[in-house]
Amino acid sequence: MANAAKPDLRPNNTHFSSGPCSKRPGWSLEALSDAPLGRSHRAKVGKAKLKQAIDLTREILGVPADYRIGIVPASDTGAVEMAMWSLLGERGVDMLSWESFGAGWVTDVVKQLKLADVRKFNAAYGELPDLSAVDFDRDVVFTWNGTTSGVRVPNADFIPADRKGLTICDATSAAFAQDMDFSKLDVVTFSWQKVLGGEGGHGMLILSPRAVERLQTYVPAWPLPKIFRLTSGGKLIEGIFVGETINTPSMLCVEDYIDALQWAKSLGGLEALIARADANAKVIFDFAAKTDWLANLAKVEETRSNTSVCLTIVDKDVLALDADGQAAFAKGLVSLLEKEGVAFDIGAYRDAPSGLRIWAGATIETSDMEALMPWLAWAFETQKASLSKAAA
Repeated sequence: MANAAKPDLRPNNTHFSSGPCSKRPGWSLEALSDAPLGRSHRAKVGKAKLKQAIDLTREILGVPADYRIGIVPASDTGAVEMAMWSLLGERGVDMLSWESFGAGWVTDVVKQLKLADVRKFNAAYGELPDLSAVDFDRDVVFTWNGTTSGVRVPNADFIPADRKGLTICDATSAAFAQDMDFSKLDVVTFSWQKVLGGEGGHGMLILSPRAVERLQTYVPAWPLPKIFRLTSGGKLIEGIFVGETINTPSMLCVEDYIDALQWAKSLGGLEALIARADANAKVIFDFAAKTDWLANLAKVEETRSNTSVCLTIVDKDVLALDADGQAAFAKGLVSLLEKEGVAFDIGAYRDAPSGLRIWAGATIETSDMEALMPWLAWAFETQKASLSKAAA
């Protein structure tokens, strides 16, 4: 097989990482010039910035007025752990997982919280578990969009409005890219570094009135460290939800999040963000559909993520290799693209099946995604030529 010719057009933005994700188009450090650096986050200016971030989050996501929104420590991970350690244990819990992060929440509930009444609903990468078997009289923990599998729930129709338990939803790669029905969700978490390309280290915790009621009427049997405490004296610590954070936030990161939110608002808000992600994902889906060597890891079309698009290499010669050989082929393809400087960080997650994971969220320009596709073909053909040469 002859070496393939390199494409002429390169993406302007080559950052296709699934987290931290690409900054918004046109971003520069000048966007952070209004950050109140060297000032206390408890000063008027600091509190105002934190409240602005919360208010813009509510506006763009369409969070109901009676839901609380708080900025919490330790990214999405901190927000999910805070919710589970503070709310679970009042009743049995159904844990849903179909990728590595969801599996991590299962492990924490079973091995760390050691809850006695836990039902696990697991599915292989590329699939969803049987959502019809979930009992919503129990608490339910799930990821909306599986970042490492590229599989998402298509909608919230599987959640009843008259549920007795709470729904705790890790939405970190779905918020600002997918339409989530907050009336079906009691806890929603995400982080700044995903869809809007903010900086890491801060999480968002959104609570329904039902979740607040649980917090105020249920006391877990285990001790809670300060970093997880949402109540004091049986009452919600309301300050957390107006910008009085539990620990010291980075005002530089806050400014960056506000900048991303204002950019999103300037586009037209959530609808525009979803449209951008959909357009980017469609470029990848269309490319995969017309190739005989690439396939979407998500088996069912309506469950395919429009942000963390996960792909498997299905070429017959590659599939004839053992698992290590297939992984090496995919890593070689990714390495070629990095060496050419056309795409960074698009390898599959370490626990996922070997292949590619390309971020298609709203901060990516569709023109850059279109420019990337011929490079995928070039990298595959180049790797395949190397494979054929090694086999000769």
